[in-house]
Amino acid sequence: MKKPTLYYPRPAIDGAGASVVAHAGSTLLLRTAQTVGLPQELRQALAPWRKPLAVHDPGKVLLDLAVSLAIGGDCLADIAQLRAAPEVFGAVASDPTVSRCIDTLAADAPAALAAINTARAAARTAAWSLAGEHAPDSGADAAAPVVIDVDATLVTAHSEKEAAAPTFKRGFGFHPLWAFVDHGAEGTGEPLAFLLRKGNAGSNTVTDHLTVLKAALAQLPGGHTRGKKVLVRIDGAGGTHELLAWLTRRRLSYSVGFTLPGDLAAIQAKLAAIPDDVWDPAYDAHGQVRPGAWVAEVTDLFDLSSWPAGMRIIVRKERPHPGAQLRITDLDGLRVTAFATNTSRGQLAALELRHRRRARCEDRIRCAKDTGLTNLPLHDLDQNKIWCAIVALACALTAWMQTLALTGHPGNGDARRWEPKKLRLRLFSIPARAARTGRQRLLHLAANAPFTALALAALDALARLTGSPPPAVAG
Repeated sequence: MKKPTLYYPRPAIDGAGASVVAHAGSTLLLRTAQTVGLPQELRQALAPWRKPLAVHDPGKVLLDLAVSLAIGGDCLADIAQLRAAPEVFGAVASDPTVSRCIDTLAADAPAALAAINTARAAARTAAWSLAGEHAPDSGADAAAPVVIDVDATLVTAHSEKEAAAPTFKRGFGFHPLWAFVDHGAEGTGEPLAFLLRKGNAGSNTVTDHLTVLKAALAQLPGGHTRGKKVLVRIDGAGGTHELLAWLTRRRLSYSVGFTLPGDLAAIQAKLAAIPDDVWDPAYDAHGQVRPGAWVAEVTDLFDLSSWPAGMRIIVRKERPHPGAQLRITDLDGLRVTAFATNTSRGQLAALELRHRRRARCEDRIRCAKDTGLTNLPLHDLDQNKIWCAIVALACALTAWMQTLALTGHPGNGDARRWEPKKLRLRLFSIPARAARTGRQRLLHLAANAPFTALALAALDALARLTGSPPPAVAG
């Protein structure tokens, strides 16, 4: 019998490797933070919580935690990945120091969260300014507004944490509400605001939506707090009188899920009476006509006198997907959904497609859960609020990096839309060898890593934004 061939080589293994740096590709995140001025903003905003003889600045601790989440961490102890590479991350606080920092900020949570939000807003202003035509607010107007998506999610708690409660899905944990700004088809998105709530918090609580929306608008660069150049998209939880009235008073555009008023029989009779020639073909996700789906405006069919002026009701009917179950409100075997908007111009199919793209918010929540939101690791509610602020920092930093460094690279045109898992596998996990020549420190990124060339091009793009010399990183 011939000797079998092994699937993999079996070299001798030891732990004597020297000057080897793991996660060297996460230098992209650090250079992005420096480019938008995030370290300076955090240092200034969190100065009141820095002790006179402290070695580690609270801003640096929070930024290190955000980077650790961006590269795959999910608890405070995962900051050890950064501590093991001082050549890249500098001096990183010990686990006890990190815990004390979180406790200190949580003891004054409202002020600390306000300070973190101030720093994040200032960095966002710089990031969008540097992004130019690729910024979410580039050329924003009523026809192409800045889009804010609001949605809630469930976070499971596996122990008796403060404010954890039973959820409507028979789980146990929290029901946070988040707001994201959509980067459109060419990008991903970034968090603007959040509200950490008990697990039994309502889905359509108006005060919670207003709290998150006010905080989200405050995060936008100047000039976007009012007017139709900001569009707020919410699912059916946003279709309340009070919320739509507030959006109307602020003169904001909106597109929210809507429950048709009246009893079921009357609604079905009105929809069935709509002539076939009134229904326009609906669009698919790519803006092309989708067979088996239609849209129509039904504003005049219902009594909307108690709702804000200028509100339009648009319904969509379509053949359900294979395996989908019909609901009692569906009509003649067709799935029927409705939404409300105050946009007065545009094709019905285009407005309906714009509303349906609110589903991108689900992608943003999934990315946030992959960046530390899956489990709130601390016990006290205020501690977990600080943790959520760190998650928001990590998600925003990743989005800024993609916008500023990964836009427009030939052959990798979709890099700006990569989700965290792909970014970690392809870029952040690139290893390097640390070296020193004269007074200069060098990182030699692994030449055989498939995406080293993209990482170097991204670092060059960041350097060009600030007019600084090329980064001291080699392939």
